[in-house]
Amino acid sequence: MKKIVILGSGGNCIDILDTINEINSISKKYDCIGFLDDNPDQIGKEFYGVRVIGSLDSAVDFADAVFVNGIGSSLNFWKKKSIIQKTMIPLERFETIIHPSASVSSFSHIGIGTVIFQNVTITSNVRIGNHVIILPNSVISHDDVIGDYTCITGGVCISGGVTIGESCYLGTNCSIIGNIKIGNNCLIGMGSNVLRDVDDNSVVMGNPAKYKRKTIE
Repeated sequence: MKKIVILGSGGNCIDILDTINEINSISKKYDCIGFLDDNPDQIGKEFYGVRVIGSLDSAVDFADAVFVNGIGSSLNFWKKKSIIQKTMIPLERFETIIHPSASVSSFSHIGIGTVIFQNVTITSNVRIGNHVIILPNSVISHDDVIGDYTCITGGVCISGGVTIGESCYLGTNCSIIGNIKIGNNCLIGMGSNVLRDVDDNSVVMGNPAKYKRKTIE
């Protein structure tokens, strides 16, 4: 069994633990030895039998473990890359975690450190980058490209031929029309319908989605 450490201890991190347990119910693959979190109030807390055993800086102390990241929300998604880099963990020591109920085409490519939750569908010729997280019931259609560090939340539907940049956040139940491009560091609002290209560093929302402001002021 591989020793594995989860970065963060929030809701996505608990869901990662649940996914690891589901994988282990089929084949004993992982021994989750703890969470790491920079919030001092979390140190020592226990979630479903797994403790918060240190801060992100202490990742270097676990030389015999692999890692998976659960940090990233609508409030800090553009910082996800720097948060992971802070740990100084090389990419090859991150684990790709796929829930057993997900449907992932053998003709797709899934990057390192990516997490795919329950009932996600990924079809042919899709390319998913490194450190992407895809929440339950999302659909990623043929020939899509998803950039590193992006978060796709629950129930998102991405039509075919879409390119999504690095460090984006796609809100719950949003829909993306086919053959468009979404730039880097973009936030797509919950329930939005995106019908045209989105420039870098943009927040868009609505039906149809319209530009509201820059992601990073």
